[in-house]
Amino acid sequence: MSGGGDPSEISRKQRALQAETAERLEAIVEAAERAAQGVIDDAEAQARRYLAQARAEADRVAGSRVAGLSDLIDSLLSQARSLREEAERLQATLEEARTWVDEGRRSQQGKREQAEEQLPPRLRAVGAEEPDAPTPRRREDDKRTDAAGARLLATQMAVEGSSREEIEQRLRSRFEVEDTDAILDAILGPED
Repeated sequence: MSGGGDPSEISRKQRALQAETAERLEAIVEAAERAAQGVIDDAEAQARRYLAQARAEADRVAGSRVAGLSDLIDSLLSQARSLREEAERLQATLEEARTWVDEGRRSQQGKREQAEEQLPPRLRAVGAEEPDAPTPRRREDDKRTDAAGARLLATQMAVEGSSREEIEQRLRSRFEVEDTDAILDAILGPED
């Protein structure tokens, strides 16, 4: 018999080798499983840390934005209050101005009525129309009275807001004033 030895011995060695290989493989598989579990545990821990950091950063950014929006809202509310207060002051000023203008109109109307009462009999109020009939030549003292009446009429019309042309036409038709520039310049200022 050459070669090999006893088949039972070979078989025993093979079984021992198989058992030893199986044990080694089992140890390798267990080590691999432990390593894989460690990698998985590390990955999960790292994912939890990353998620916690992402949440913290998101909370920080959201908090910063909320604080910025809160400041902006506070600023806008403050500006709105200021605008409301300014509008109320402006309204009060306008009402005061309206009262002042109304009182001025009433006062002016009273002065106009008083002036009309004091006009000489041949002069009429600004609103009264005179017929276009020609008038006879006036004496010198009548001309002075007419000049004063013309100035008064021009002043009243200017206060009422009549234009230079309207006043000029009225002076020419009512008092037969040919040169109205002196009266108008004295009341309205020189024409540009």
